[in-house]
Amino acid sequence: MSRAGLAALIGVLGFLAYVALVIVVADAIIGTHWLVELAYFAAAGVLWVFPARALLLWGAGR
Repeated sequence: MSRAGLAALIGVLGFLAYVALVIVVADAIIGTHWLVELAYFAAAGVLWVFPARALLLWGAGR
């Protein structure tokens, strides 16, 4: 399998695992103060970008 294909497979599986983790943690956070919820969902919506960027660069061979 090529590096790009492997990166795509890892990316899809990693993103699915990340979404599952975000949902599990969100179940524990729901019902707390709205600022806590806002901070959590803002962070969860952005944090996936950093490993995805590294994976894309690796898959492109850079």
